[in-house]
Amino acid sequence: MSDHAQPDLRQMQELSTLVRHLADDLAGYRRRALVAEARLKEIEAHEGGAVNVDLAARCAQLESENEKLQDRLDTASTRARQMLDRVRFLRQQAQAAQGGER
Repeated sequence: MSDHAQPDLRQMQELSTLVRHLADDLAGYRRRALVAEARLKEIEAHEGGAVNVDLAARCAQLESENEKLQDRLDTASTRARQMLDRVRFLRQQAQAAQGGER
């Protein structure tokens, strides 16, 4: 009987742990929802009415475009630095060649 009781005890402990984690997660989600609701009410009060869904969608679109543009800017900056390094190298090679001819 003790062989059968051990697995049951282990399973009950695992279940208890899972339920505790689930309760912790649920509490975290509840806190986040309450914070989000408070922020929404604050925005609504500031705007004088319900939040404009179109405005939120436009904001998300602009943030996405901003991220894409930032990536393009980073790529262009990297390429510009590479080109500048090449120009410096070629200038040094040209100066070295002129110095050797004298």
